[in-house]
Amino acid sequence: MKWILAAGLLVAVGAIAYAWQRGVGDSGTEALAVGPRRHLVVRAGEGRPLLVLLHGRGMTPAEMAMPELLDALEELGSRAPTVLIADGGEHSYYHDRADFDWGTDLLELVEDAPERLGSDPDRVAIGGFSMGGFGALDLARQRRFCAVGGHAPALWREGGETPAGAFDDAEDFERHDLFELAERDPRLFRGARVWLDVGDRDPFRETTTAFGRLVGARVRVWPGEHGTRYLREHVEEYVRFYASALEAC
Repeated sequence: MKWILAAGLLVAVGAIAYAWQRGVGDSGTEALAVGPRRHLVVRAGEGRPLLVLLHGRGMTPAEMAMPELLDALEELGSRAPTVLIADGGEHSYYHDRADFDWGTDLLELVEDAPERLGSDPDRVAIGGFSMGGFGALDLARQRRFCAVGGHAPALWREGGETPAGAFDDAEDFERHDLFELAERDPRLFRGARVWLDVGDRDPFRETTTAFGRLVGARVRVWPGEHGTRYLREHVEEYVRFYASALEAC
């Protein structure tokens, strides 16, 4: 009897742990725990393209899974990609740091996505907001993507301009200096379709437009400040862009 109770307890604990790691929320998002990271997934069906979305500093994947995003995906119907909303922590900026290999870990997850999520291995796009916009642009130079988007991306010309926590030190910034890297190679994104946008009252407006000129990409400047309100107002347009780029890839 004791053995049966112990076995039952182990099964129950295992079931709870599994549900926590791969639970489906009320919004239709699915939690995906990989090591210490807690990502969210919106599945679109077997063999669908993959869209990787990166949240901003101080945000969470759950906050990135806003109703406007989920509504836009639903409106796409059968054209919708599977969406992976990656966990970027408080201020990782999605590159390898002293505390964790954030960039490498995420790229490995993208490589594993066909097995984990049933997505198309050849049709993958990446985009992000603010910190996530920087991360998407930085990661898109390291791997081929069909499309990359920087939505009000956090971009700086000099390491001294960056906020505390964005980079470990000056050398860390230099390794991920997108302006310097783009000046060396204007085809930084390996032929991916590039989308850049920024608010007209956003402190990153000047660096975003300058970076767009550097990589030969159109920059959309819309009314707005740097914040989630701006993101909510335009997320539907982002989703349509990624869906179109993935279909053509």
